[in-house]
Amino acid sequence: MTRSSIMIATLMDLLVIAMKKIITFFVPIFAAFILMGCETVKLGALEQLGFEKRDVLVSRIEKARDAQLEAKEQFENALQEFQSVVKFDGGELEKVYNRLNEEYETSKSAAEDVTKRIDSVEYVAEKLFDEWAEELNQYSNAELKRKSQAQLYETRRQYAGLISAMRKAERSIQPVLTVFNDQVLYLKHNLNARAIASLKDELSGIESNVANLIREMNLSIDEANRFIKDMEN
Repeated sequence: MTRSSIMIATLMDLLVIAMKKIITFFVPIFAAFILMGCETVKLGALEQLGFEKRDVLVSRIEKARDAQLEAKEQFENALQEFQSVVKFDGGELEKVYNRLNEEYETSKSAAEDVTKRIDSVEYVAEKLFDEWAEELNQYSNAELKRKSQAQLYETRRQYAGLISAMRKAERSIQPVLTVFNDQVLYLKHNLNARAIASLKDELSGIESNVANLIREMNLSIDEANRFIKDMEN
């Protein structure tokens, strides 16, 4: 290979590396802009149909709450599957792996839905509170403005507690997913009794993580129910 062809090959390699870095950096940004645009369009369409931001927010909180309920149930089912596997006393280990892998993938999908729903709640809440704050300047009656301002402050305070509980519950999911993934991968790579023994060793930690997840989910669901009730009243 000549010196010039080596230089060309090196430049091509550098170009490929540079393109990969550009894609890695910009694709998430573009994706975020697209999602933001979709949310803006959806919210605008709902308002055109007569739905106020307040109504949309309540609806999205209900959907986020329901997603958390479904996720909680899914992780409980997955834990039961992991618990049953440690009692394995013979049979095809590949079937065991397939069962656990299916539970892991379903749990991962449920977790992604929770995050998506919470993100949609945050988006509408920010739009609602911004609009509410701007519209305070339209009051000519000082007393009504004061009451509305106080109501905005209280609603924001309640919402802060809600979104904090939701995000905390969301964060409690990842440790469970991580250990699920580790055990499923280990079982995949070691379809033998050692893999089952490893799962037995880790089971107490899995149970503890799932218990924490369920506790945080329940707290978040309770916060959502309280917020919905206050908004409807």
